[in-house]
Amino acid sequence: MMVACLERFVHENDTEKLSENEDADATVSLFRGLELQGRIDYGSPAIASKDFGGIRFAKPFAVVRPAGCQDVARVVRATGRSSNLTVAARGNGHSINGQAMADGGIVVDMRSMEDDAIQVVRLDGAVYADVGGGALWEDVLKRCVSCYGMAPRSWTDYLGLTVGGTLSNAGVSGQTFRYGPQTANVTELEVITGKGDAVVCSENLNSELFFGVLGGLGQFGIITRARVLLQPAPDMVKWIRVVYAEFGEFSGDAEYLVTRPEGETFDYVEGFAFVNSDDPVNGWPSVPLDLTQFFDPTHIPTTAGPLLYCLEVALHYRSVDNPSTIDTAEEADGSSGLDGGFGSRA
Repeated sequence: MMVACLERFVHENDTEKLSENEDADATVSLFRGLELQGRIDYGSPAIASKDFGGIRFAKPFAVVRPAGCQDVARVVRATGRSSNLTVAARGNGHSINGQAMADGGIVVDMRSMEDDAIQVVRLDGAVYADVGGGALWEDVLKRCVSCYGMAPRSWTDYLGLTVGGTLSNAGVSGQTFRYGPQTANVTELEVITGKGDAVVCSENLNSELFFGVLGGLGQFGIITRARVLLQPAPDMVKWIRVVYAEFGEFSGDAEYLVTRPEGETFDYVEGFAFVNSDDPVNGWPSVPLDLTQFFDPTHIPTTAGPLLYCLEVALHYRSVDNPSTIDTAEEADGSSGLDGGFGSRA
């Protein structure tokens, strides 16, 4: 048991800064006596003052590193007793306009809860993962695949994001056309409300809170646990990238693929644009193929504009599948004219 107190955590060189804030003593008094399993850092680490977007900078009064949902609940209740203190949950800091910041307020570092056990449960014939809101999707995926041969039905392109963070937005990727976003693949949440209550909610239990929190941009509560739907993970994946010079052809193929019935298209379909130049960040080098293949700009038509377009698709299969079946499926998927694009297949 750890009692959060100013004397224990304030560095000497921060004391003068705190004393300049006329509300500092009142805020510290407000949090003194909270019996947290985690801790409160009043030093305002620089990482909590910025986010991925790099547009805003806001220094919090303190950063709370909770050990569990009850720590989060206590902190929210404490801030609720202040007339001017704000609180913001921070996952991996991938907000773009300061949503994970609290200027002069309290930032709750949800990553400190990442050690919460990832539990796989079976209910009514379906398989789910119960995961903490501060867990990274990459850790959820690794654990579920390596230990259970299962994987979430829907995830994001970049897996270095927290479960609570993407569920507070939507969570969109190449499986969305089939299974919906991540918010459509969670059946139960544990949420800390604005009053500091820990509430379990689902489609049938506290449903207003459930649907408000999913995609609610953190305005209706802090997600501390989620029950995520799983499915058997593929043993192998055939990954293909096709590049287009014309947007009409690119969008036409994409629409065709995502509207085909299951079994007649790829398992993953996603598209993006990139700059038609050798810019290492946004141009040809930003479209990797595999270790032995590189983007060859000599195939680009002379009529191409400043932007090129890429369809990224994948076909899942299991080790028991006959290779000829996979080749046949790929040929069927390619009937839309994908071969009209240019680029390389990996």
